Amino acid sequence: MARLCGVVFLVPAGAGLFAAVPLCAQTAHHSARRTQVYQNADAPIEARVDDLLGRMTLQEKVRQLDMYAGATSIMSRYSNKTHAAPDAMFVPAKAEAVWGEAGVGSIHDLNPTPEQSNAIQRWVISHSRLGIPVLFIEEGLHGFDTGTVFPAPLGLGGTWDRQLLRAAGSSIGSEARATGVDMILAPVLNLARDPRWGRVEETYGEDPYLAGQMGLSFIDGAQGDGLATDDTVVAEPKHFAAYGAPEAGTNTSPVDMGERELRMIMLQPFETAVRQGHVMSVMAAYNEIDGVPMTANPFLLKTVLRREWGFKGFVLSDLGAIENLYKVHKVAATPQDAACMAIRAGVDMQFYDIPQDVFDRDLMGCVHDGSISEEDVDRAVRSVLRVKFALGLFDHPYVDPALEARVYRSPAHLAVSLRAALESMTLLKNEDHLLPLSRSTQRIAVIGPNGDKARYGDYEDHANGLKISMLEGIRELLPQATVSFDDGSDIESAVAKARSAQVVILGLGEWQGVSGEGFDRSGLGLPGNQEKLLEAVAAAGRPVVLVLDNGRPLTIGWAAKHVPAILEAWYPGEYGGRAIAETLFGENDPGGHLAVTFPQRVGQLPDAYDADPSRVYRYIDSDGKPLFPFGFGLSYTTFRFDHLAVKAPVAGSHGDIEATVDVTNTGTLAGDEVAQLYVREDAGSVETPSRALAGFSRIHLAPGQTTTVAFHVPQQQVAVWNAERRWAVEPGAYTVWAGDSSLASLSAQFTLRP
Repeated sequence: MARLCGVVFLVPAGAGLFAAVPLCAQTAHHSARRTQVYQNADAPIEARVDDLLGRMTLQEKVRQLDMYAGATSIMSRYSNKTHAAPDAMFVPAKAEAVWGEAGVGSIHDLNPTPEQSNAIQRWVISHSRLGIPVLFIEEGLHGFDTGTVFPAPLGLGGTWDRQLLRAAGSSIGSEARATGVDMILAPVLNLARDPRWGRVEETYGEDPYLAGQMGLSFIDGAQGDGLATDDTVVAEPKHFAAYGAPEAGTNTSPVDMGERELRMIMLQPFETAVRQGHVMSVMAAYNEIDGVPMTANPFLLKTVLRREWGFKGFVLSDLGAIENLYKVHKVAATPQDAACMAIRAGVDMQFYDIPQDVFDRDLMGCVHDGSISEEDVDRAVRSVLRVKFALGLFDHPYVDPALEARVYRSPAHLAVSLRAALESMTLLKNEDHLLPLSRSTQRIAVIGPNGDKARYGDYEDHANGLKISMLEGIRELLPQATVSFDDGSDIESAVAKARSAQVVILGLGEWQGVSGEGFDRSGLGLPGNQEKLLEAVAAAGRPVVLVLDNGRPLTIGWAAKHVPAILEAWYPGEYGGRAIAETLFGENDPGGHLAVTFPQRVGQLPDAYDADPSRVYRYIDSDGKPLFPFGFGLSYTTFRFDHLAVKAPVAGSHGDIEATVDVTNTGTLAGDEVAQLYVREDAGSVETPSRALAGFSRIHLAPGQTTTVAFHVPQQQVAVWNAERRWAVEPGAYTVWAGDSSLASLSAQFTLRP
């Protein structure tokens, strides 16, 4: 953390006004009073936590477990319920009425300026008996507040690029910390197991290994080498656990699965985040599993998360998840029952769904009447304080206001966003090499509701960023061409424009309000009149390219048969239109690969590629095969996989399984390929998926170039949760496959003797 000498920031001076105070003077004054262990920056964190916890009253402890909405409760005005107005003033009188001197756990839905967060932080510290700082928490799924806008996570997952995800996480984290925000509610590590679910777009796809690796890279970027800096934040994986497989794809519905599927599939990305990413916070989900809601599930929150995985951070409930214990799940009779049940089960902080005065009173009441032990409260408080100490908030509680101008929407961050958009472009079909289109094309018709809109997806304000639409991107790239546009609402008009063009580019798909949180669908076709528009324009007799902006796989069977070229763009961020244009006209080779399976029909769901071998498709009206398989993606060049070799570790050792495969660019253009490795135990003690992703690497090859891709698979990665309900790496024969999708056919065998 940089020293803040010479920097001036605003502090409350009464009557809602601010006074300018040198930060170093304030910091030095605060340091002069540090005589206790918890105030000693050189003492170990655990010793500081123990010392501080021992000095706290029950009310002060409970207050650390509570979150407050900032914009609406303590500011002079707000632009909306989640943002303080940029020129809003912190109002001490409001803070006094809300908080008094018992302290504050966290503040959310504020999105402060550095000056605002500094003023609030100083007031909280000076009005807390023990000087405990507040934790500022905001969203950061694929962009922070008004900062750099990145592609939605499903598109980021489709890049299969760990380095890129690390750069995106670092960019988002540094922009957040520059405003005083210490923690972001990201990444989403749920698996997209039902495409009807509206939040598919927030995930990195359907596979546990891919989601775990992409999530880990994002976390590594956001958290850096340490949290006590001015450019890193706590990353909070969500939503723990199995939230992405709700009944019928409807948000917050029950999840039906056994412990083997839960452990081997759903929990794997979270375990990676905890064990390897060392995350310090996890969000508990809305759903229940086998009748037990997540916020009342001590087995997952205590036994698995803390005892088995060694999690040291705090569990935050999702907004309304504790309230749902008595309003929806009906496992608690009152708000008091719900609050105490959640803390007892392993939740550490509520997301202000129960009114703060009720939460504080009821939790203290539970301790007094013995329905919850103070040890449970202490566990929760210890978890929250540990995070605050790890962030350095007790030693350097203020942010340098000059930092924001240096990092917010910096050229480096914008470059990462553009790179992400380009790498996420996924080519699904290219009949007769229609793409790339010629740069000399003179008459182009852009048609469809997504043709002139920059689609960002959920958890990103569409007023932010550059908002480059596909239409704008094409016109900028080809200034000499005549590029007409029709939104397709009048199909006859759209067809007329198509007939007058040399090539038609259809911008179809979804948008916020059709996909996103709370927007689940019973069907997966193109919404509205888009299917009719598609078929009518295709019949106009001009070459047609379909470009999809969408947040989930769609059942586009007609297009897959009749449209010569299909480009999947997902929600590609603020540079999306430029990335689409550069891809369509050959400036960028589409190297993205699908992180989710595209079904032919809704009736074949669930259709994730890693099905158990006993799942068979015996429909009388469909072969049940995917329309486009997991891992699939074409290029403007071609690749060949050869010479797959696998080496088993020495018997009795803990060595890795090692595999190599040669990949050759057999085409005439340079391009990216994603080499993928899949594995299966040929015969095990329990039924396991037909094949499971075990490794991947995105590579760039020049024409004629060959490279050898090496994979190192830890033995634990092929472990099974066996019939004795234990993890086991089983001896026996295994098969691996290597290629460019989950349908890879190049195979080799090895024998494992653990």
